[in-house]
Amino acid sequence: MGPASNDSPHKRFSGVAPPAALVFFVLVFVGGAIVTLDHKENLSILQLQPKEVVVTEETRPPTSEVPAVEPAEEPSNICEFQNQCRPPGSEALPRGIVQDMSNFEMESLGGHPERRVAGRPAKSLLAIPVGIKQKAVVDKLVSKFPGDKFTVMLFHYDGVVDMWRDLRWADRAIHVSAIDQTKWWFGKRFLHPDLVAEYDYIFLWDEDIEVDGFDPIRYLKIVRREGLQISQPALDRRSQIHHRLTVRARKGEVHRRFYKTTGQGNRCYGNSTGPPCTGWVEMMVPVFSRAAWRCSWHMIQNDLIYAWGLDFKLGYCAQGDRRLNVGIVDGEYVLHRGIPSLGDGGKAPATSSTDRLAVRQRSYTELKIFNKRWEAAVTDDACWTDPYP
Repeated sequence: MGPASNDSPHKRFSGVAPPAALVFFVLVFVGGAIVTLDHKENLSILQLQPKEVVVTEETRPPTSEVPAVEPAEEPSNICEFQNQCRPPGSEALPRGIVQDMSNFEMESLGGHPERRVAGRPAKSLLAIPVGIKQKAVVDKLVSKFPGDKFTVMLFHYDGVVDMWRDLRWADRAIHVSAIDQTKWWFGKRFLHPDLVAEYDYIFLWDEDIEVDGFDPIRYLKIVRREGLQISQPALDRRSQIHHRLTVRARKGEVHRRFYKTTGQGNRCYGNSTGPPCTGWVEMMVPVFSRAAWRCSWHMIQNDLIYAWGLDFKLGYCAQGDRRLNVGIVDGEYVLHRGIPSLGDGGKAPATSSTDRLAVRQRSYTELKIFNKRWEAAVTDDACWTDPYP
């Protein structure tokens, strides 16, 4: 029994404790390593994730100022602006192919078209309403205008065209025919500003004009030098005179004003500012600059074919002060024969007289209508200011 008494519980515990402690520490170490490794892996994952989160968090909605400076919208705005400036009807075409103006220049059937256009000299346009009875006078008139400087357009109000073919200039002229129509009817329909935009000046003359004292080249030199936008050659004192302002002055090359301090009718003084004292031409032989004609054309009424009253408003189209830009050229003058044409047509005298009376009556009626339309237009247009109140 003696040896057995030495195996007490205390001794058994002491023998087992060291190995158990070692196992415990090993487990703690391994567990700690696993925990540490797992922590490092999780930390690495977390270190990768914030970059995406930061990007998401820092992405901000665009402010209201951003669209104004985005280059992507600029071409759209430019195109919208350019489309507004396109001629109506051309929106479906590329801009460079559009030609919104034309002319009356004849083209040859052969040759290179672009080469001819590049070498084309500046020209003006002479347009005249004509009847075959005035063929000799018209021939003399047109012959004064050099073909390399002027394009000629004849408005045949009697319908006769072929009988003009024997004149040497007839084949280079443009012939338009409409029975019993006036030059203002023709002008409104065939002299649209976009059709005559290539011509420096528009001569819209009557047919009963003698030109012995007139040279168109010298005339235009005076017009350019004086800055006249609307003008006419002075009338020879032997002419049929309706307004004294148009009579040729005895001195000087140009006059812009007429003085009348006595007698019947309108008085004209040095301080007069409007027609018929200044800023005015008569309607037989007016000459328009390109810009002045563009304005005047818009004022011609489609149904008022005699254009009575228009002469008193032409100064509004003078591209500035009508007292300066409208004038009578005395250096180059013409003779107005005053031959009635429309309302005749070769009829018997009594019938012709009746027709001319009807023409005169309609002319006065048109004058009243035109003035009423002008007054109504002035009243209705709140954005327009009268420069000559």
